[in-house]
Order: sequence, then C-alpha cells, then structure tokens
Amino acid sequence: QVQLVESGGGLVQPGGSLRLSCAASGSIFSFVVMGWYRQAPGKQREWVATTITSSGSTNYADSVKGRFTISRDSAKNMVYLQMNSLKPEDTAVYYCYAGKYDSGSYLTDYWGQGTQVTVSS
Repeated sequence: QVQLVESGGGLVQPGGSLRLSCAASGSIFSFVVMGWYRQAPGKQREWVATTITSSGSTNYADSVKGRFTISRDSAKNMVYLQMNSLKPEDTAVYYCYAGKYDSGSYLTDYWGQGTQVTVSS
C-alpha cells in the first residue's frame, strides 16, 4: 500500500515562508519521480516542482522558479518543498505526487490528500 502524507501547510503573510513535507510509506527510491502540485478553487491542478529521485535533479514551474526549492531526504523517506517569498496567488491546496512503474511502460501516479497553504495579509 502506497501512502503519501503532506504536512506543513498553514496561513502565512505575503513574503513569508513555509516548508511542506511529504512522507512516503517506503523508500523514495521506489519512485521514479516525486514532486508537488497545487490546486486553487475553480482552477486546474497545476504542476509546481518535481525531482528525479535517483539523481536529485529538479524542475520548477515558471511561476515558482527562484522562490521554491524541492529537496529530498532518502533516509527519512521524505520530500520537501521550501516556499519562500510567498504571494497570494500561491494560495492553494498542495499535493504530494509520486510516480513509479508498477507494471507496463506507464508511470502509476500516487497522490497525497493535500495540505492547505493560504497566503494572506
């Protein structure tokens, strides 16, 4: 059974920082890729950042580049999203994502239940 559990969300002022955590039920190296998505009310789910677990390479959406940093701690089966210089438009439910090859040539997607981030003065 795969479980991804997010934590660290909350209310923060514009310009502030939060660190989100994603705890995986097993080794993060079981997954090819892990990352973060977000969804604001009435909007499509949006990709934020991903990391290739084996290499640690990272990619970011243009909207968060230079402000957010994704990282991992394999010993703790954790992936993090450090969010700095937060803006009101960052307000959303943030979801942890993981993908792995359970079978076939397509990745199987796994999702956490989300954690709310609200940026407001």
